Amino acid sequence: MTTDEMLDKKKNIVSMRLDSNERLGVQKLASRLYVRESDIYRFAINYILNKTSKFNYLNHTGSDLLPLFIKFNEELKQNFNLKKQHLFKIINYGNANPDKFVGMHDIELLLMPDYLLGQTLSQIKEAQPFKEPDSKVWLENYLCSKYNKFEMTDENDEKSS
Repeated sequence: MTTDEMLDKKKNIVSMRLDSNERLGVQKLASRLYVRESDIYRFAINYILNKTSKFNYLNHTGSDLLPLFIKFNEELKQNFNLKKQHLFKIINYGNANPDKFVGMHDIELLLMPDYLLGQTLSQIKEAQPFKEPDSKVWLENYLCSKYNKFEMTDENDEKSS
């Protein structure tokens, strides 16, 4: 085993800030599952890295990333405070392929609060056939239809079924 391989396998200490509610939640979950807190942190990190693995591939851009942003919309907005220009840049990163390009209007829909989303979708003629009482489902159905190159089912979820 080379030195580089040994360094890659070496565990590292990572520091992060958590508020008391988050720390208490981790402690309760660890206690309930009869595992160490560190196991919960590793599980959470592995879970999110697995679910967001499309970001590791530069050829996944535009509409390829929409399922991820629809699925984790609230979490991404809440934790990263994404603005429309930032999200546009992330989604359409180096995207020269017009078949995958996601327009700014659709990106704005992803960032819209629920109370405005339904109202805005009701003003989009192409979204009318997909109307649902739940505006998030309505948005998902509309974007799935508009960018028919993706399905909302996650490959990893299918494997675990």
